[in-house]
Amino acid sequence: MEVIILPDRHKAAQMVARIVAKELRANLRLVLGLATGRTMERAYDCLVDIHRTEGLDFSLCSTFNLDEYIGIPADHPCSYRRYMDERLFDQVNIPKANTHLPDGMAKDLGEECRRYEASIVAAGGIGLQLLGIGSDGHIGFNEPLSALRSRTREKALTPATLEQNAPMFGGDPANVPRRAITMGVGTILDSARALMLVTGESKASILAKAVEGPITSMVTASALQLHPRCQVVVDEEAASELKGIDYYRWVFANEPEWAEFQDLA
Repeated sequence: MEVIILPDRHKAAQMVARIVAKELRANLRLVLGLATGRTMERAYDCLVDIHRTEGLDFSLCSTFNLDEYIGIPADHPCSYRRYMDERLFDQVNIPKANTHLPDGMAKDLGEECRRYEASIVAAGGIGLQLLGIGSDGHIGFNEPLSALRSRTREKALTPATLEQNAPMFGGDPANVPRRAITMGVGTILDSARALMLVTGESKASILAKAVEGPITSMVTASALQLHPRCQVVVDEEAASELKGIDYYRWVFANEPEWAEFQDLA
């Protein structure tokens, strides 16, 4: 795992977008794993800008989102399908048929989870998985105590997650769906590359636990320590409780892989 510390949340989002763009240019048929949430909005804004100003081509890639709420249709204002359409898909040249999210309205949710998992495998596996982190350390909707080898499945959402997502539902946690379909921790770890974006002081404590603490199902993001190629891009506020901060800065400044990104430092 590598930690990349940048001055502010905008530059952190730019870094993530530029990494995605570089991967997509190297492989036009890249399979992208996508995440939602307020932190990710800035990264998608940057990707749309790269598409418009530099002609970044999405026409041959395919995408699989981490999760979707159970019980709300795709056209619901708060569905993740709607989020992705508005934030990214409708603003770049990706065919809608190439974009995939779990169907939270499926009659047989267990079968839908198996179908979604099989679809990822049939596409060749996820080449680059984008991730955020929840206030309790979850990735996707893999809440605390999720099995670290779990696959796509239904999950009940914790009160902390309902509270965190309430602003998208009028500010009332009671309006947030209680269950969701999510890729499992094991599904995420199967990706060829993982890229997590974390910003803001409110995430500093849980980021430190995920990156430098023990690997534990209580903080599912800590499982990323097992990933063979994982970068965590953070701003100064989110990095404020990391113990290895000087080493992370040294690596970013000296690894040849990051030379083209030094203008963001």
